[in-house]
Amino acid sequence: MLPASSSIADSINTVLDVLNTWLYSYILIALLIGGGLYFFIRTKGLPVRMFRESIRVVTEPPEKKGELSSFRALMVSTASRVGVGNIAGVGTAVALGGAGSVFWMWVIATLGAASAFIESTLAQIYKKRGHSADDHSIGGPAYYIQIALKQRWLAVIFAIALILTYMGGFNLLASFNVADAFTSYSWYHEGSTPYIIGAILAIAMALSIFGGTRRLTSVTGVLVPIMALIYLTVAAIVIIFNYQNIPTMLAAIFQGAFDFEAIFGGFAGSAMMLGIKRGLYSNEAGVGSAPNAAASASVSHPVKQGLVQMLSVFIDTMIICTLTAFLILSSGVQGGDDLKGAPLVTASMQTVLGGIALPFTTTALLLFAFTTIIGNFYYAEVNLRFLAGGRVPIWGLQIFRGIAVLLVFSGALLDFSVAWNLGDLLMGLMALINLPVIIILGNKAIKAANDYQAQRKAGKNPEFKATSIGITEELDYWK
Repeated sequence: MLPASSSIADSINTVLDVLNTWLYSYILIALLIGGGLYFFIRTKGLPVRMFRESIRVVTEPPEKKGELSSFRALMVSTASRVGVGNIAGVGTAVALGGAGSVFWMWVIATLGAASAFIESTLAQIYKKRGHSADDHSIGGPAYYIQIALKQRWLAVIFAIALILTYMGGFNLLASFNVADAFTSYSWYHEGSTPYIIGAILAIAMALSIFGGTRRLTSVTGVLVPIMALIYLTVAAIVIIFNYQNIPTMLAAIFQGAFDFEAIFGGFAGSAMMLGIKRGLYSNEAGVGSAPNAAASASVSHPVKQGLVQMLSVFIDTMIICTLTAFLILSSGVQGGDDLKGAPLVTASMQTVLGGIALPFTTTALLLFAFTTIIGNFYYAEVNLRFLAGGRVPIWGLQIFRGIAVLLVFSGALLDFSVAWNLGDLLMGLMALINLPVIIILGNKAIKAANDYQAQRKAGKNPEFKATSIGITEELDYWK
């Protein structure tokens, strides 16, 4: 790259860094926590009260035969949520913020689950019928912004921001992180290995997405649970072998969480702040991404998918992030500036697994990143359909999918610091749009929850009619 070009890129990156620091350290933290707390109180602790019900609902078959089940929709959203951050991100939070960061991850997941319930229930209420071969329902924030708020311009901005964020910045970064994970091997060759890894990822993605969204949801429905179970099993084995450190680990979590002198002495790098940020940006609750998957499920009542997506937050943070943190803390390996992220996870695994820890961690990162890439693309395609008014010509879809594949290949070749910062900024824009919207529309989801609970208490399988909660807009479903 020419020096002038490098200077311009550095200048852009500096500006983006400043914007993201303010956005993520102050504005979004306040909005996401405030929104989650507001909905947690308004729903009377729904994520806790109806947790068992969410597990029951996820096992139900689709309401209409041949359509997507709640479980398949859960796997798509979990595919996007569960990614490199569940390994490398948690490793960084624990290394820099200490054991107390785990407690604050739990708090944020509990509050975030309430926001996830609201946005996903709204996505179900305002979902639209699909077209052509992909005839399952589609929806998300862009749809409820246009239908319920009647603000097409705002919906278009949201849809464009999501496509650029998830198919662009985040998929470039996921591909780069996979290629970068292989630099620890002696056989890594800077001139050829990234091309090979990029090609493998691109081909695997092409096989998944060129069959349409139905094939995509089938891939995630199989790969995500297998991937998660293998990783969690190995993590649990390491924790069990280091059982003697568990009491000390638990004590450190709660002591570190309430070390207020340390927290307020350096808030930006404290256990509280790092735990909050890891929880917020891992489960994505309130950002407006998961509702795109929630709308695809065939259910008898919108609240069912709200409960299922609430469960996805639990899987991401309370299970996968927590097991990663326990794995590190029980190992006795001390993290810090020199040992953090994925290398800290690998070092912790080596206390039990020895030489196989590195290939296992690399494989886990590869699978987590790949499912993230697939889930991210699903969200992008849903929003392309929105921008096109529901119908996208086959040739248009094929070009869009081809671009997505090329981006994944390209991501393995380059260091995308600008793309990453731009992706963060665009994701922040999504949250800045979606959070005020779901606060405005949230009462509809709360009324739907009350309607659902009343029918369950009456011994019924809840069925929803929009007019029962005062919705008068013309809807494709729930008439």
